[in-house]
Amino acid sequence: MSLTQRTTFASDNSSSFIPVAVESLQIQSQALATIASTLGEEYDDAVKLILGCKGRVIISGMGKSGIVGKKMAATFASTGTPSFYVHPGEAIHGDLGMITSDDLIVLISYSGETDEVIKMLPSLKYFGNRIIGIVGSDDTTLGRQADVVLRVDIEREVCPNNLAPTTSALAIMALGDALAVCLIKARDFKPSDFAQFHPGGMLGRRLLSRVGDVMITENLPIIGPEETVREAIFCMTSGRLGLAIIVNGTRLLGILTDGDLRRALIMDPTMMDKPVKDFMTPVPVTISANSMVSDAEVLMRKYKIRALVVTNSRDGDDDEVCGLLEIFADNNKR
Repeated sequence: MSLTQRTTFASDNSSSFIPVAVESLQIQSQALATIASTLGEEYDDAVKLILGCKGRVIISGMGKSGIVGKKMAATFASTGTPSFYVHPGEAIHGDLGMITSDDLIVLISYSGETDEVIKMLPSLKYFGNRIIGIVGSDDTTLGRQADVVLRVDIEREVCPNNLAPTTSALAIMALGDALAVCLIKARDFKPSDFAQFHPGGMLGRRLLSRVGDVMITENLPIIGPEETVREAIFCMTSGRLGLAIIVNGTRLLGILTDGDLRRALIMDPTMMDKPVKDFMTPVPVTISANSMVSDAEVLMRKYKIRALVVTNSRDGDDDEVCGLLEIFADNNKR
């Protein structure tokens, strides 16, 4: 089929593709549910093999299985299980030298007969490597030679021609993710551990940065307790942070939020020229500058607040104000 033909067919088809997509997702969802219901002791055996591995977990597969294998290796490596992908074609032409006898091998072949994968087996057996095979059937070359076999038995590919690896690829990827989740739990792998492997981007910033690194320290919306609500409103709107911090010197007395204002106006329409101390929240949620940004985010989600007053205390009990944190803003230091 030429590119012109493909374009013509696509443009002539005016029917909705949503039903096709829905059916595809439903079929694949059912396939995952079926696999989940048939997991047996071999799954426990696979997890225990990985946990007992003294080397790395080496994953290999051809074609779409190889792409899934790369993702599986990346997920393992980023969650505490040293792992990498080896292309089977390259492996049988020298890259088997990357593998040591302490490594555990995961070979992916839905047919169980992929030529390049099968050709790796004699060398791996010679090295003494333990092998986990991910296959569609036990009764295959890989199924018979692997130490542990994980079956991904699907009824058919969701591809209309039952050819393109679709349902099978999804099932293998989901199985790999399930293994990773089990390993995370078994190793008690924490966000702080995860952060060590993800120093870049917003994720790394959240997990590795301390509040003091990203808090706002300039032009804070600070007012005294005797200033009026009217003055507090000007202070709040100039900072665009939705609150004013009430202090005595640098000591925190409380905060006045836009929510406090709305509630107070309902109770006392004449509040504008009264002192702000009469309407403030006297014991606001605070966090210390030494705390992790990820901890601040937990607090803000728990209390459903948009900004946190930052204090100098290591444990957050000190009431000396040193900054303000907006967790959902661009937290570059300003």
